[in-house]
Amino acid sequence: MRKKTKIIPIFIPHQGCPNDCIFCNQKKITGKGKHLDVYEIENDIKEFFSTIDVENYEVEIAFFGGSFTAIDIELQRSLLKIAYDYKSRKLVNRIRLSTRPDAIDYEILDILEDNGVDIIELGVQSLNDDVLLKINRGHTAEDTLRASSLIKERGFILGHQIMPGVYGSSPLNDIETAEKSIEMNPDIVRIYPALTIRDTKMEELYNDGSYNPPSLLKSIDVVAYIYSLYEVAGIKIIRVGLQATENINYDGDIVGGPFHPAYRQLVLTHIMTSSLVWMLKDCELDELTVACSKTMINSFAGINGRGKKDLIEKLDLVSVKFKEYHKENTVLLKFNDMEVVVETKKFFDYFIKTNKESGYVFEGDNY
Repeated sequence: MRKKTKIIPIFIPHQGCPNDCIFCNQKKITGKGKHLDVYEIENDIKEFFSTIDVENYEVEIAFFGGSFTAIDIELQRSLLKIAYDYKSRKLVNRIRLSTRPDAIDYEILDILEDNGVDIIELGVQSLNDDVLLKINRGHTAEDTLRASSLIKERGFILGHQIMPGVYGSSPLNDIETAEKSIEMNPDIVRIYPALTIRDTKMEELYNDGSYNPPSLLKSIDVVAYIYSLYEVAGIKIIRVGLQATENINYDGDIVGGPFHPAYRQLVLTHIMTSSLVWMLKDCELDELTVACSKTMINSFAGINGRGKKDLIEKLDLVSVKFKEYHKENTVLLKFNDMEVVVETKKFFDYFIKTNKESGYVFEGDNY
């Protein structure tokens, strides 16, 4: 049985960032200020190990927040030395960091390799140069292509982080960013729908009407399509949406944008129910049983049973039942004395196909 993973997060808010992206306020997002104390970080890691039995978990040290490879080289080495010491003693399984695409070169990768780094996540955000310029990102799409190629070439695990719905983009631009990202073959991806955070330039644009973020429903439409593209490409999606915290919620520092504490669940329910309706639209049936894994049942049923209600309404059913089915990556549909086995991947295929046919997901002006 595979061990669960425990992550030791080390936040380096805004460290290494050469400019201020209009969407960013790392202090609000991470809940941390700019001060970075190496000794404090080392003590935090020691405290973490005093609270868990490492025999029962895989442990990962992850540097999040700023652009790790753009901070002072000696500070990089000091932080990595701490992490690598634990890895060399078999207490840590992996070291992960996030950074900017234009802060990757051969020298940097040598340092990361020498210090046991396994995973490099790039803050891609968009692969449209006009959008990157508007959000003051300070690099181009070509920088992401070059950095991704170097990272893959050196054998690191490559991650992409994209930001659909950001100022200056559009549904079509967001989808094209995902398609271009997939061409670079990242191993993992995070999808962070843009949120308007307090005390940012994007808040000013939102307040004066220059920025009109997508509604929650439109955002889910677009992200569901993007999610399906990555799934069909076999790229692991490790996060969708910012995690709700004391700051990251509408009572905290979010002033606009498609935030929901269970955003990924909404996306998956939309994909699964829409695809199932498309599959069965020409069938006459009163009752339907969907048998699948427990996780998949949650995706079909939806939050507060919304997915189940949609299936009943759109297929004109009397009832829908859900049962656990333990064949991996498979859904068993029972109706009209028939049983139909569908691979999970087919739901994502169908979602892409139906949206291409309708064209609705691609519509919309710049945000």
